[in-house]
Amino acid sequence: MAPNALQQVPVGSSQEQVLVVLGTPSTTATLKGEVYYYITQRSKRAVAFLNPTITDQTVVAVYFNKDRRVEKVAHFGVQDGRIIDFVGETTPTAGQERNFLEHVFKGLLSNED
Repeated sequence: MAPNALQQVPVGSSQEQVLVVLGTPSTTATLKGEVYYYITQRSKRAVAFLNPTITDQTVVAVYFNKDRRVEKVAHFGVQDGRIIDFVGETTPTAGQERNFLEHVFKGLLSNED
C-alpha cells in the first residue's frame, strides 16, 4: 500500500473509491457494518530452504456505514507485544474484531495476555 493511500480515502469516501485507491482487500467482515481489511507482512528467510519468518505485520481496517461510506479507518500493528491502533492509539476491545486481529497477529504477540 502506498504511503499516502490512506489520505486518499478520508471519512465519507465511497466504497468504490476505497477499492480504486487501495485495491481489493485481503479479507472482509461484517461487524456493525462492512469492514475491509488490508494485511501487509514483512518476512525474512534465515536459510534458503526454510520457510520465511514474519518479522512485521500491519492491518489497515476500513469501516463502512450502512450507506457504504467510510466511517472510520484504523491501522493496527503490534507494539510492546500488544495489538494497537496507530491512528487512535488504542487497543481493540473484546469481541469478534479482537479475535480476528489476534489470529492475524499470532506469533507476533507476547504470551503475557
